[in-house]
Amino acid sequence: MALKILIAGGFGAGKTTMVGAISEIPPLSTEERLTAAGAQVDSLTGVGGKTTTTVSLDFGRRTFTRPLPMTLFLFGTPGQGRFEFMWEELALGAVGGVVLADTRRLPDAFPALDFFEQHGVPFVVAVNQFDDAAYRYPGDAVSEALDLPVGVPVVDCDARDPHSVITVLTTLVRHALTART
Repeated sequence: MALKILIAGGFGAGKTTMVGAISEIPPLSTEERLTAAGAQVDSLTGVGGKTTTTVSLDFGRRTFTRPLPMTLFLFGTPGQGRFEFMWEELALGAVGGVVLADTRRLPDAFPALDFFEQHGVPFVVAVNQFDDAAYRYPGDAVSEALDLPVGVPVVDCDARDPHSVITVLTTLVRHALTART
């Protein structure tokens, strides 16, 4: 079984990192260096050390053999609003989505939430726990802050840790398959 998964979220939330952490192949990444020309549109508030941005997509693949043979095709979206036109194409055929949320910039998750809700794509919210975050919010607080529909799973994660990403993806697949039946 092959499943397409979309990973979306705000600028600097960790989408490229998440795809790279779990992909069994060298991930395709369209990362480009931030330039002075983008300084007017790319706020680095909360992610001051960021030097690159995804301009098209990230792509990775992960195969599982248990409990059922399954291959996940992972597509990471660009995080800035000016690249949101790519999301429509990337979402075609997706079984579900991950909204990767950064509590340092939680409002940046709303465009991804709105997109998945408007397109009827089942999704989970993965709260990427950054080391420099001032506070770690419990899932119910994140759910309330994002005004999530009842039943949308919220999962803590570390986008750098393959085991953590597997937990997120497992939660998504279970949720998406349940939502579609």
